[in-house]
Amino acid sequence: MASTEEFIEFVCSQIDNEGVIRYRKMFGDYMVYINDKPLLLVCDNVVYVKMLKPLEPVLEEADTGYPYRGARLHYILDIEDRLLVRTVIDLLEPITAVPVKRRRKGRGHQ
Repeated sequence: MASTEEFIEFVCSQIDNEGVIRYRKMFGDYMVYINDKPLLLVCDNVVYVKMLKPLEPVLEEADTGYPYRGARLHYILDIEDRLLVRTVIDLLEPITAVPVKRRRKGRGHQ
């Protein structure tokens, strides 16, 4: 079951003070970008974040799960806990890079 548009809008409303927010549909679910950085993965109406070292002290008691088949284990973020969400974003944003767009091969451009 894919995430609903209503849930994505709710997620965005919970982080509306964290910077420039946008989301993109990917693989039937969504990636949420904050200041052009991919920080939150939303699958089946559940918010996931990568299991990164700086998040361990904050999310050590959080549930974990796999957002999709073949994915690595992620933390499940309680999106309703605004203080926790702000803390997680404050930790993730400085260490997450803005993705670089790659040119596709074979498009006739030289």
